[in-house]
Amino acid sequence: MRTEGDFIKVNEWLLPLSWLYGLGVRLRNWMFDVGILKTKSYDIPVISVGNITVGGSGKTPHVEYLVNLLQNAFKVAVLSRGYKRKSHGYVLADNDTKMSVIGDEPYQMKQKFRHIYVAVDKNRREGIERLQSDQQTKDVDVILLDDAFQHRFVQPGISILLIDYHRLIIYDKLLPAGRLREPESGKNRADIVIVSKCPKDLKPMEFRVLTKALNLYPYQELYFTTLGYCDLRPLFPKDNHTDTEISVSADSHDPKVPECSGGRPLKSIQGQHVLLLTGIASPKQILQDLTEIEPADITPLTYPDHHNFCTKDIIKINDTFESLSEPKVIITTEKDAARLQDSEGLSDKVKENLFVLPIRIRFMLNEGESFNQKMISYVRKNSRNSILVKDKDENKSKDSHHSGHRTRTISFRDN
Repeated sequence: MRTEGDFIKVNEWLLPLSWLYGLGVRLRNWMFDVGILKTKSYDIPVISVGNITVGGSGKTPHVEYLVNLLQNAFKVAVLSRGYKRKSHGYVLADNDTKMSVIGDEPYQMKQKFRHIYVAVDKNRREGIERLQSDQQTKDVDVILLDDAFQHRFVQPGISILLIDYHRLIIYDKLLPAGRLREPESGKNRADIVIVSKCPKDLKPMEFRVLTKALNLYPYQELYFTTLGYCDLRPLFPKDNHTDTEISVSADSHDPKVPECSGGRPLKSIQGQHVLLLTGIASPKQILQDLTEIEPADITPLTYPDHHNFCTKDIIKINDTFESLSEPKVIITTEKDAARLQDSEGLSDKVKENLFVLPIRIRFMLNEGESFNQKMISYVRKNSRNSILVKDKDENKSKDSHHSGHRTRTISFRDN
């Protein structure tokens, strides 16, 4: 039976190094808390999505959920670091920007949501200011910060912390013994905590146990999400045309967002030999979910997160797929597809049978609509044209009593 924390591995012999690492992290957080290091806030709504664990907790699917939720009513911008990109400084993507320039996850989002702004900048302050001031993007209504929970130089209006159900921070340890970027107490900065990648069959008692174990403050909201999957779509379609703006992130009961169908039904892999090709941080949940569909067997071909596929890798992919018995199919993630589509050397047989598995987020306990309304209400009330922005200055003196002389924007807690 799957249990929370079941993917955690702690290297006990590295705990002394984790203690030293923790000293440095605690010192940095203390310097922000007392105002030695300055946090800057903005009048524009800023929503941060991040985690305190190294590796995949589902940040990109949750950011895409927010994009899908907000894009029809507001001009949305996503600002990311652009991990492993071959460029420097601030870059605003257009529809022709290559993956190597902005990184695989921003590229994935830009290809899927053509009408939003997608920018990368390691310096999030500079990125926000460029989005606000540049003529091309100055009409932006809301900025989504991807993977910015530790980037404390920016004070978001809403801070969303993701916690992987299978790597609960209450059981994990600091780097390098575990995979925590900072102590568990860092979760107290979040306005919203989401336990992601939950099994679909969680019992009511398990929700209550998790809620008690996380021990959140009254001002914090707790949600649970699970992974859902869209129809498989070919990475190399025969007609060279794909639907790039596929909905991947809606509750099925939400009439505002269509279901992501129209491809090859996922159930079609029943009885087939599956090569699961992944270069992501945590592919185990996808492997478990695909196993439940009852394919003949699944052969995992796993690479590190953000892996760039070289010639040797392509040869291995070709050979591994060739060795499988018919009928057979290759399944990969959207993030991996961004890196695979320009790779040279994939065999014709591989290209014909290589399918992308889009992921969508589903809120559990029927709380998707509650989350949606909170996000929409925050963006609407805190827009630069709202009179509520004026309240920020009136509240500064009250805020400074609790948090030094840092400025802060109107946040989710204020609402």
